[in-house]
Amino acid sequence: MHEQINLIIEILGTISFAMSGSFAAMQKRLDPFGVLIIAFVTSVGGGTVRDLLLDVPVFWMVDLLTFVLILSTCVLSMIFKSIEKNFKVTLFIFDSFGLGLFTIIGIQKGLTLGYHPLICLTLGTITGCFGGIIRDILLNRIPLIFRKEIYATACIVGGGIFLLFAKFSTLSYTFVQIFTILLIVTIRTLAVKYHWRIPKFYGYESNQEM
Repeated sequence: MHEQINLIIEILGTISFAMSGSFAAMQKRLDPFGVLIIAFVTSVGGGTVRDLLLDVPVFWMVDLLTFVLILSTCVLSMIFKSIEKNFKVTLFIFDSFGLGLFTIIGIQKGLTLGYHPLICLTLGTITGCFGGIIRDILLNRIPLIFRKEIYATACIVGGGIFLLFAKFSTLSYTFVQIFTILLIVTIRTLAVKYHWRIPKFYGYESNQEM
């Protein structure tokens, strides 16, 4: 049962980030090949960095399902491009869900390999964030994680609650997974809607670089 739920989470996460990458690429008016490349790196970037750090086989190189999902999602996103005009909202929705889904995947992979919960939380944040970082860099944008928006913080808060609930609560594991994913999405949504920011404790006099 747990393996089936984990597979569903991984599939939904791949689709979400593939859609996020596709819409971001189309927003920049890339050609179909460029859209596919951006969708691919957005979907697998975080997981690739995670697996390289763990020194395990990179997940998308041992299972063609990821390729099929990304290609299918990318093609569908380009077909339905004319229907959906609000790229910004669509990009935000899929990016938020991808963030939540992939954070859980990264944490669970670390737990399966027996790593300390703090390391697992780091792996979850890497899995959730690094695909978006690579996407934004390739599209010549400042990555969301480095802007004022709450992004990685949502992964850390949601992932921390996931670890606490999974270890100390009597709730079903599946419920904890779903709750955590929705919590990360909710934090991202509320942060953007109400302009939540991480306060700066340092000051500066000018924008000049040192």
